[in-house]
Amino acid sequence: MAAIRRLDSNNAGFQEELEALLAWDSVSNAEVNSIVDEIIAGIREEGDASLIELTAKLDRWQPSSATDLEIPHQRMQQALEAIPSEQREALEKAAERIRAYAEHQKMNDWSYTEDDGTLLGQQVTPLDRVGLYVPGGKAAYPSSVLMNAVPAKVAGVGELIMVVPTPDGELNELVLAAAAVSGVDRAFAIGGAQAVAALAYGTETIPGVDKVVGPGNIFVATAKRAVFGQVGIDMVAGPSEILVVCDGKTDPEWIAMDLFSQAEHDEDAQSILVSSDGDFLDQVAAAIEKLLPTMERSDMITTALEARGALIKTSDMEEAVEVANFIAPEHLELSVEDPLTMAKSIRHAGAIFMGRYTSEPLGDYCAGPNHVLPTSRTARFSSPLGVYDFQKRSSLIMVSPDGADTLGQVASVLARGEGLTAHARSAEYRLKVKK
Repeated sequence: MAAIRRLDSNNAGFQEELEALLAWDSVSNAEVNSIVDEIIAGIREEGDASLIELTAKLDRWQPSSATDLEIPHQRMQQALEAIPSEQREALEKAAERIRAYAEHQKMNDWSYTEDDGTLLGQQVTPLDRVGLYVPGGKAAYPSSVLMNAVPAKVAGVGELIMVVPTPDGELNELVLAAAAVSGVDRAFAIGGAQAVAALAYGTETIPGVDKVVGPGNIFVATAKRAVFGQVGIDMVAGPSEILVVCDGKTDPEWIAMDLFSQAEHDEDAQSILVSSDGDFLDQVAAAIEKLLPTMERSDMITTALEARGALIKTSDMEEAVEVANFIAPEHLELSVEDPLTMAKSIRHAGAIFMGRYTSEPLGDYCAGPNHVLPTSRTARFSSPLGVYDFQKRSSLIMVSPDGADTLGQVASVLARGEGLTAHARSAEYRLKVKK
């Protein structure tokens, strides 16, 4: 049985215990940073040659040339046609729902004209080229392809480049099929920090991009952080998280399985249940003990629950909401009688799953909203990945002759106050009465 810890908000030291539970020590350490820096330097200096060498060393297959790294578009289409019809239909249905949701996120141009004829506004344009990293180690994630690629295409991104590691040279058919469904333009069989570096700086074969998105291991996350500034990134994500707030009236086995759904990702994943009903917490603990032996990844789930999981008792459900806002989870389930009302009190969460029938995995695959979400309490200031991450805004300013006179006088005073004479004179040249 997983010895999941129990916390009580009425106990002395609760806040300190909670903070210790949530603590996550960055994505890397000095050794990882050193390895990543060396890989990035190699890609910048040697380009394709370094990519080929690292692919042979880390993915255990030897490309004869850089052209072997590209996965032909027809190979992606071939995978889509070859997978079982049930899987193809699921991919297409999920993509359709993600696309429909993403269409609502598109930002639009806007402008207004002031009384003197001056026009101010905003122009929205898509990124030219985006790199999508898809994990390919312990597991393959076609859902990540859909969640990253579909919003990019809805935004109007000109070219979407997918990179995916291929250990021992093996391609994952579902990942390739997902790439075909979601409109990936080009794909390359590369992974790790070297793939991120290639996307950021470009090589003879890999096109440089404007932004790198997608999840990865500690080396990928560290590389994304390192190249930020050269290119944009979506986020540096930590382990997966779920927080369930329950009033004690949901089937405890449902809740136990919801906690498992994140704990099976990896040993560092975090699963927390908060309730004001102590008896219900006991029932969920019993359900965990009953169901855990039936799970294929029981060892991983056990490790995650023991290391970073918790069952937390609060004085009432209002306090449960306070705890949820402090935790600021990636995934928040409100398994309560009136989730819509409770949701209005939630200030910090990546995605809010409302009601007893809204299990978190529906959001992972096919509900529509993106499953790329802020982790490690960054929901306090971050948002889910969306179309807006693949668009940028330019300010529009078109000043009329009258506006040049009134605004010019204001600018002149402020510029001279800052000691920037050329700024002031540039504005003054356009005044009706020159200074």
